[in-house]
Amino acid sequence: MVSRIRKVPAFDLAVFGGTGDLAHRKLFPALFHRFLDAQFSQPTKLIGVSRRPLDHAAYRVSIAHALKEFAPAAARDEAIKSFLELIHFVRLDIDSEAGWDLLGNEFDDDPSRVRAFYLATDPDHFGPIAKRLAAHSLVTPASRIIVEKPIGRDGVSAAFINNAIGAVFPEKRIFRIDHYLGKETVQNLMALRFANALFEPLWNSAHIDHVEITVAESIGVEGRASYYENAGALRDMVQNHLLQLLCLVAMEPPASLDADSVRDEKLKVLKSLVPIDSSNAAALTVRGQYRAGAGEGGAVPGYAEEVGDEHTKTETFVALKVEIANWRWAGTPLYLRTGKRLPQRVSEVIVAFREVPHSIFTAESGKISRTRLAIRLQPDEGIKLWLMLKEPGAGGMRLQHVPLDMSFAKTFSIYAPEAYERLLMDVIRGNATLFMRRDEVEAAWRWIDPIREAWNQAEEPPRPYLAGTWGPAAAIALVERDGRSWSEETD
Repeated sequence: MVSRIRKVPAFDLAVFGGTGDLAHRKLFPALFHRFLDAQFSQPTKLIGVSRRPLDHAAYRVSIAHALKEFAPAAARDEAIKSFLELIHFVRLDIDSEAGWDLLGNEFDDDPSRVRAFYLATDPDHFGPIAKRLAAHSLVTPASRIIVEKPIGRDGVSAAFINNAIGAVFPEKRIFRIDHYLGKETVQNLMALRFANALFEPLWNSAHIDHVEITVAESIGVEGRASYYENAGALRDMVQNHLLQLLCLVAMEPPASLDADSVRDEKLKVLKSLVPIDSSNAAALTVRGQYRAGAGEGGAVPGYAEEVGDEHTKTETFVALKVEIANWRWAGTPLYLRTGKRLPQRVSEVIVAFREVPHSIFTAESGKISRTRLAIRLQPDEGIKLWLMLKEPGAGGMRLQHVPLDMSFAKTFSIYAPEAYERLLMDVIRGNATLFMRRDEVEAAWRWIDPIREAWNQAEEPPRPYLAGTWGPAAAIALVERDGRSWSEETD
């Protein structure tokens, strides 16, 4: 199958935090792949912005090293050389008023040309950067700003940041990025639901027993200890990634794929979430923190040792039982979990359908397991539909639970763009469908904040779990109390 590439118009993209990990690991490799697919129109310019004492040549060398490390399959010398010609560097301290004119000199003078500002910085800098861009007349009618999650630390700080950015950029030109929404499988979730007659009639509490959403990481905090200690799994993962996946699973069919139509339906889901607060948090939530145990390369330290604070109460694991108070989902629980130092790196949505009302098969045929739809985001993006089928042979009716397996890589035989590749090109096109609107972000915080407050009031430390396991025993009990099990226990 041949991939169809649609060129984007020539643009200028300035990456604030251009010498940081995100820029080197994700952004420039993503742009490199889009360049190799001839998706850029010329003249396009990519500008790294940082306070580090570099010039164009030194910065290009750092980007070349990053491409060889993080995009090795495509990083041929000639291709890198051509790509580096697009890259420029501006030394700029975002806390100072000096240097902004140098950045302005890098941009094309055409006011209709797309000018994008990617803020790969701490969220505390989002507002000040936007303000200085306006003060130095760098914002044009075709400008747009891209901000990374998390937007704030709670609802109050999120509103403050949104107000600061919104004072400079209209909402339609603010792109709040959650890279999970750019993953191929996430978009295929919408295609699966709304482009097939098979699933949507069954996509409700009458036919679905429960839903699981898992975002598991096998690594620890790595080099993000200072950030993570102030965030924790609830803010870092649940408030954005998991709630966005929940919205796509649970939302009503939008009127169209127009950005606001999709985001209107996601907002309705967030507003329909049954609150979790001090009255029910103990029964519906589990938070944990990993202890020393087994990692991919052998023994690993616990979280407290990694951050150097034996009294830390930051959670590295969260499990939630979520309910949605509307007609489609009433009575169907959604179990969410995320954590670090779990047995494997996997992001997956499991839709477990109700059991057959009556079995005509004898016990000798084998146990009848639920029909399950498994939507794998990473690794090995794809979709599996687990069904009961007869085992081949003349030995009678023996049933097996087997998957109809569709791996995207095998099925389509093309390179699947990374999430950032798709999202960056959507920014240039001005397509905001896969980005969060302000009211979505603030509705998510309104639901999350009471959970954090309940934990603080309880003053209980996170439950310990060994690195290399699936979290605290209480997370297993959270599901088993309802007569269910997490998917890996039933596969």
